[in-house]
Amino acid sequence: MIQIENLQFTWPGSLRPTLEIPEFKLAKAERLFLHGPSGSGKSTLLSLLTGIHLPQSGKIKILGQDLAQLSGPRRDRFRADHLGYVFQQFNLLPYLSVLDNVLLPCQFSKLRQQRTGEGGAKAQALHLLERLDLHSHLHQAVSALSVGQQQRVALARALIGAPEILIADEPTSALDAERRTAFIELLFECAQEHQTAILLVSHDPQLAVHFDRSLSLPTINTVETSNV
Repeated sequence: MIQIENLQFTWPGSLRPTLEIPEFKLAKAERLFLHGPSGSGKSTLLSLLTGIHLPQSGKIKILGQDLAQLSGPRRDRFRADHLGYVFQQFNLLPYLSVLDNVLLPCQFSKLRQQRTGEGGAKAQALHLLERLDLHSHLHQAVSALSVGQQQRVALARALIGAPEILIADEPTSALDAERRTAFIELLFECAQEHQTAILLVSHDPQLAVHFDRSLSLPTINTVETSNV
């Protein structure tokens, strides 16, 4: 699902690379926990995996597609079609209702809309919100919800239209231990229906026990290794 080969990325103005990753892979339906301390390059890696930035050398393939071979607009389309994303700050639109926030990916991607099935995007959105215990908040503005409820809205939005890969960036940072565990369980349950691969990035190693595989970014980033 994701394959990295000899990646190197340096931010403009920096004297040395932020990331040098010889190899990285994510398999179909795999649940991978990627962790590392602040400043280790986690956010930079996610910006590369989503095609927001491109490496100076090496390859990043998502579903077999080399992102560097796509133009900017085509990378945007590819990301909308194939990747679900749960942001650390959720990035919900406060002036939209819960239901309308969840439906957003299907407005940007015809493929995601087609994959919602016979009932259409609204039917799948209602199903996800029912699973996430948000059925009584459908037409409420997301700004009126609790942090935990907003987090579940963000998860439903990421999962609608059955993206092949779901990326979550520090999605549990605002939750206590009990709610973190509950969120991870809901994430796995919803993703399992469509065999969605999960890459969750966090600085909290306690989450690792829930995943198929745990990987420390400093162990695969030779820039970090050379600093030890």
